[in-house]
Parts: sequence; C-alpha cells; structure tokens
Amino acid sequence: MHGGARSLSDVLASGERSISFEFFPAKDEPGDRALWTALRRVESVAPAFVSVTYGAGGSSRDRTIGTTERIASGTTLRPVAHLTAVGHSVAELRAIIRRYADAGILDVLALRGDPPGDPQGVWRPHPEGVHYAADLVELIKKWGSFSVGVAAFPEGHPRSPDRESDIRHFVAKCRAGADYAVTQMFFRAEVYLRLRDRVAAAGCETPIIPEIMPATRFEQISTFAQLSSATLPSDLADRLERARGDAAASYRIGVDHATRMAEVLLREGAPGLHFITLNRPAASLDVYRTLGLDQQPARAA
Repeated sequence: MHGGARSLSDVLASGERSISFEFFPAKDEPGDRALWTALRRVESVAPAFVSVTYGAGGSSRDRTIGTTERIASGTTLRPVAHLTAVGHSVAELRAIIRRYADAGILDVLALRGDPPGDPQGVWRPHPEGVHYAADLVELIKKWGSFSVGVAAFPEGHPRSPDRESDIRHFVAKCRAGADYAVTQMFFRAEVYLRLRDRVAAAGCETPIIPEIMPATRFEQISTFAQLSSATLPSDLADRLERARGDAAASYRIGVDHATRMAEVLLREGAPGLHFITLNRPAASLDVYRTLGLDQQPARAA
C-alpha cells in the first residue's frame, strides 16, 4: 500500500487528526503543470491524504484514474480516488476498481454522483449499474481490500425529502462498509455539529471529516454554495460583496472565516479537515499554518 502499511481507516481509527486536500484532474498541459506544482506544495506538509475528484456524471473518469495513478507512483502522498456510480455499469465499475488496485490505490471515496449535464436534473441509474451509494460501497469492498469513504451532507442532501431520510441513507452507507465520511462544503460550524450529533444518535460511529473551502472570491463561492446547497452566511456574503475588485481583501476574508470555523470544528472534536483547493492550495495552506497544524508532529505512516 502506498504511503505505509496502514490504511486510511486505520489512521482514523487510531484517533490521529486527518488533514487532507482535494484536487481535480487537469484538462490540458498548462493545467497539468499547475496541478503538479500544487501537489508538490501540499506534499511538503505530509497530509493524511489527497483526493482527486471525478467530475459531474463521471466526465473526467480517465483523467481522474490517470492522475491518481501518477500520485501513487510518483509522490509520497496517499491518494484517495473518487468513484461515482452514475453512468457506469457494474462491469465498468469493477474494471475501474481493479485498475485502482493494480496501481496500489486502496483508498476510494464512493459517491452516487450527479446526473451528467445538469447536476440538478433527474437522477437515473445506469440500467446495468447500481442505484445507491451504499450499493457502490458494497461493490468496492467485495472486489478489493479498500478503505472506503462516503459523502455526508451537513445541510441535507438536495434530493432528500427531510433530514430523517438523509440520516437513514447516510447510516445505510456506513453499514454497507464505509470506513469514514467527508462532508460537502459548508460555512457554519453548527451545521456540521448537528449532523454529527444526529448520526451518533442513530447509533453510527463512522468518523465524519468536515470539508472546508476558503471563500476568497464572491462569484465563485456563491456558485459553489448553490450547487452544493450550502448556506452562505449573510455576514460573510456581505463582506465578500464589499470587497469585490480587491483580491487581497477577499483573500483575507476567506482565510479568516475558514480559520475561525476550523478552530471551532477541531475544538469540538472533528477528526480532521478536508480542504477544497481547486488546484490552488495557497488559501488552504494559510489556514493550515494559522491553525498551527504545521507545528504538530508529522503523522505516522
């Protein structure tokens, strides 16, 4: 296994704090150079893992697999590959799982995925595929010795009729074999804490890692918040709105908000932090250093 003998689930089970970063596969050569510059910057802080997204509707499948394989073979980083069920037959999913295993990648984030073309559109399973993320978790566990993560939704899945249904579906994914969960982005610590408490009350002890995206650009963060159904606090939105046209001020606002929220999350016992970098990790690394995480002992392999 890349990055040491222990799986990611072992690292989390030990109680070690998991600090990680998310990237997306590049579409062209300039993007690829930027991605690898970003990966090397993050590699210097020895995160618990880095994840590589899959793209809406599985649109970046081949690039995701190739990027994850390169990280596994060419860096000291532990790669976690996203895998979505949408658009894939069971046979195709098995082939991807085998390819990951052959490359020494044994950490996968299992997602049902959004419909291709329109993330808000009607979700239809592949006629020869799986219907739910829990089914995908079972498939991955069946076909390899993988550590499997799943998604969690602090403000509820956009397609869930109510919070109770959302919690039931989450617990089903965990009971299917998920070792940990990573949330969708959010901007208020209390929504994560409420989710964690509801899951615990349902008898589920799966670690839930909060996902953080420093809000450094108003237009960008508004779009991402809408797509993920995350509530953008009015005070944060107002500050970013007033700072439009001032990149330095917007950056400071985003880093400050993310840092203060992360402080609360870690103080309240979150098992770690997962940073969305958009292949530009400067803001996430600034939050990381401001929190003093660079002063903590390096994680064990």
